[in-house]
Amino acid sequence: MMADKCCNSNNDAENTEKRTDSCCSSTNLDIKQENTSSCTSNKDSVNSFNSIPVLIQTETSCCSSNTSKETDKDLEKICCCSSTPLPEKKQENNNCCSSKTTIKEDETLVKTSCCSGSNEQQTIEKISNSLPSGEKMAYKVHGMDCPACAKTIEKSLSTLKDIAEVKVNYSTAKMQVAASNLDAFIPIESEIKKLGYSVEPLNQKGNIKTFEIEGMDCGSCAKSIENHLNTLSSVKNVSVNFSTGKMKIEHTDRVEDIISEVSKIGYKASLQSNKNSIQTNKNKNDNGLITLSGVLIALGFIGSFNGISPIMSTILYAIAMVISGFKPFKSAFYAIKSRSLDMNVLMSAAAIGAALIGEWLEGATVVWLFAIGNLLQTKSIERTRNSIRNLMDLAPPEAWVSVGSEIIKKPVEEITVGDIIIVKPGDKIPLDGEIIQGESSVNQAPITGESIPVDKEIGDTVYAGTINENGSLEIKVTKLVEDTTISKIIHLVEEAQEQKAPTEAFVDKFASIYTPIVFILALAIMVLPSLLGFGTWGDWFYKGLELLVVACPCALVISTPVAIVSAIGNAAKNGVLIKGGTFLEKAGAITAISFDKTGTLTEGKPKVSEIKALNISEEELLSFALTLEEYSTHPIAKTIVGYANEKGIQPKNGELFKSIVGKGVQATIQGDIIYAGNLKLFEEMNVSLEEVKKHVQDIQSNGKTVVIIGTNHQVMGMIAVSDTIRDTTVSALKGLKQIGINQTVMLTGDNEGTAKMIASEANVTRYFSDLLPEDKVDAIKKLQNEGHKVAMVGDGINDAPALATADLGIAMGGAGTDTAMETADIVLMADNLDKLPHTMRLSRKALTIIKQNIWFSVIIKVVALVLIFPGWLTLWMAVLSDTGAALIVILNALRLLKFKE
Repeated sequence: MMADKCCNSNNDAENTEKRTDSCCSSTNLDIKQENTSSCTSNKDSVNSFNSIPVLIQTETSCCSSNTSKETDKDLEKICCCSSTPLPEKKQENNNCCSSKTTIKEDETLVKTSCCSGSNEQQTIEKISNSLPSGEKMAYKVHGMDCPACAKTIEKSLSTLKDIAEVKVNYSTAKMQVAASNLDAFIPIESEIKKLGYSVEPLNQKGNIKTFEIEGMDCGSCAKSIENHLNTLSSVKNVSVNFSTGKMKIEHTDRVEDIISEVSKIGYKASLQSNKNSIQTNKNKNDNGLITLSGVLIALGFIGSFNGISPIMSTILYAIAMVISGFKPFKSAFYAIKSRSLDMNVLMSAAAIGAALIGEWLEGATVVWLFAIGNLLQTKSIERTRNSIRNLMDLAPPEAWVSVGSEIIKKPVEEITVGDIIIVKPGDKIPLDGEIIQGESSVNQAPITGESIPVDKEIGDTVYAGTINENGSLEIKVTKLVEDTTISKIIHLVEEAQEQKAPTEAFVDKFASIYTPIVFILALAIMVLPSLLGFGTWGDWFYKGLELLVVACPCALVISTPVAIVSAIGNAAKNGVLIKGGTFLEKAGAITAISFDKTGTLTEGKPKVSEIKALNISEEELLSFALTLEEYSTHPIAKTIVGYANEKGIQPKNGELFKSIVGKGVQATIQGDIIYAGNLKLFEEMNVSLEEVKKHVQDIQSNGKTVVIIGTNHQVMGMIAVSDTIRDTTVSALKGLKQIGINQTVMLTGDNEGTAKMIASEANVTRYFSDLLPEDKVDAIKKLQNEGHKVAMVGDGINDAPALATADLGIAMGGAGTDTAMETADIVLMADNLDKLPHTMRLSRKALTIIKQNIWFSVIIKVVALVLIFPGWLTLWMAVLSDTGAALIVILNALRLLKFKE
């Protein structure tokens, strides 16, 4: 339906003095215009609008709000601009499809977005940046039907007290308001209601930014940062994720102030966009300080046996403690101030306590081992974080752009939709686009995980980050850098890594209860036994210090998130998007997988294999079929239409088209109602089928689908269509059975014969045939009632009800379908089932490693607790058990990064 236009393209001479605007045009109408029709969504009333004198309408934009239509493979932008040239003298600054059209109206400058490929968030940010400093708030406005409405809202709200500026973008229905104080936002909602519109806040108040945090070595560090920043009045909301090393914060301070506050706690923050090498230098400095501390401790220890005075040894230990312990001591101070109880607090208390009872060697060793453990943990966890950062480097930062007769190198951020870029053999493709010149093989492994290059020719889609193997390509850019498929993958993976899985949430809750209980118990052990006469105060104080160290569940807290981040990173590199730890865990527990047939188990590209006409010619039969199926989106209908077009068949004049769900279609052609559908449709109409029924059954027994053409009195003929099974289907299903998924189920709307044949070829264990869309949901529920955890594999759009009903929804071919990437739980970027067994194996391996980590962490704590009271556990051993266990847990989780098919 690419014919849907928002502006009239009539070039008749009589129209040179007027413009005809169509549905919901974003043309800003001057207040002097009278009798202009309000916008309508009726496509058929394009020419019903009143004419607008051009003399009044200088400097206008001719674009409508973007109308987009999603198909199974791509997002088509429907043209929204008039091709009508205005008279030269009257066409002043008339911009069409400009991404930043300036519209001058009543001396007020308004910026609108027209036919822009930018997403809504970017529009908000661009408008927000142009507003005055102070409090800002974003809203979604409902009810606007033309740009004049936006202007009305702007003028009305601008009269409110303390409102500095209002900007309303009609195209995106977004409003940004700047005010001198928060109270000014209170009357906005009621004021807009008076004007006849409704509004909802978009929670964009303040300044939301993402920071990279360096130096966190445990999940409790993230909590300490959150608690400290929440004490600041300028911070509205803050979330720190230890696994990804990211902090999202909504604040009204300067960026430098936030960085300064984080540094007070002992960590380093930098804006996410600032990719620098500070971490490397920092690690070098840490290495030097830790080495110096170790040397001082060794000198003090050796000196104590060689006649050096005890005071000198103590001084060496104290210096070592200060050098290694400055960061944890500083972090502990701010953690206590913000009422947090993290590892830094516990370790600092243990070290200071050891010094107070004269155990300077123990105290220095505790701090030194803690520093070493933190450094090793930080280096290890960085490997998991880099698994996603490496994806960001896949697409090149610059591209060769064809400008007239020249080829200019530009940063990808400066390239807009519609630009032509040149990609030489061996180069990476910088942006998503469509090939307009050239042929080549493209390695799509970074996106789909497929190792075999895919042949591309004119009209084919290519993705940013993929590699042009051979042949020069001219590509028309279809997406901005922030909207490319690789950008969406990175964004979705980062979001997935920040979400807590059920196991992780449980462990965090357990740790939040466990730590304070053990801390209070440690304090009680330090004081109560000696007061009650059980042993000396020094002995029990030392045991209490050991218990403080053991109280930190660092290894336990870190056991789950590192494994999840590693597994999601591995999957992303192999062309599989797992949308969060929850779905990773669900995938590992799946016992049955159901598949849609068409386009999933089969190629989804059926071919006409047989035509049988009765009482009319074959050409006449195809003409009826073409007329009936032309408006259907079903794969079989598309096949028949394509076949008829290849044969040069002309359609007949049809009207009153109607779809009969699960059975076929009908239309009135030449005064008669003609049907195209399956056997069931004609049986229900009691049509005589004596001549055709056996023939239909014979065709169906060979795995073909039969479309019958006829009226409610007689059958005119039949068209047989057959689909072929995918090359990867058999091997994928075999791989699933090898890992213990014995229930593989095929769901199809096809007849029993076709379903049986395809099921036999694919080697599925069960199949359900003759299914309507709602019947697929019932089939999923039937499997669930049998006790199975069910995954549904489909295209992410047509099988939406079944995907939603299943315990896990898996979409195929996500690289070409934005909807699949957004809606499914797991997305196979390639359009085949190759990666499904690997995904299931990876999920199960991740669950195994998570369980290993949890049990190992718990056992280490229990053993340490048991060894405290007989006096077998020393303070430095307690530290080693904690930091060592955390390091082992991280290294065990890192194995998931290397997990292969």
